[in-house]
Amino acid sequence: MSKPFNVSESDFQQQVLDAPHPVLVDFWAEWCGPCRMIAPVLEEIAAEKAGALSVAKINVDENQDLSGRHGVFSIPTLILFKGGQEVERLVGAMPKARLLEKLESHLNKKGTPWRCRSAIRPRRLPCPPATARRSESSTSTRRGARGRW
Repeated sequence: MSKPFNVSESDFQQQVLDAPHPVLVDFWAEWCGPCRMIAPVLEEIAAEKAGALSVAKINVDENQDLSGRHGVFSIPTLILFKGGQEVERLVGAMPKARLLEKLESHLNKKGTPWRCRSAIRPRRLPCPPATARRSESSTSTRRGARGRW
């Protein structure tokens, strides 16, 4: 059973950036109410995802240079590091289900499968099928004089 561990300036490189698996870093402070609310959730996640994810805690009052270097201006801020790089940043307290939803895509060991661009487009614009590619001649007749649709 894994528990969140404290990290400081001196061991941040070794514990977080050089870790062989993703590390979720919680920037927190003792006086922060939302930080205290999310602490039990992070303990549960650390226990459930032991081996696939580690949870580290950094007290921003004791490690001001480290939190400033990572652009932490609000707490709680959760930063997921994978391969020494920041891959996800979450600010504020949130329910466990929403937090896991944000983290799951980064914990997939085989990588995420290719997805249609509609995941980043508005729902009213679906991806066209691969066979519906337009040739240059068909687009020029549809655009009109100004080249617009």
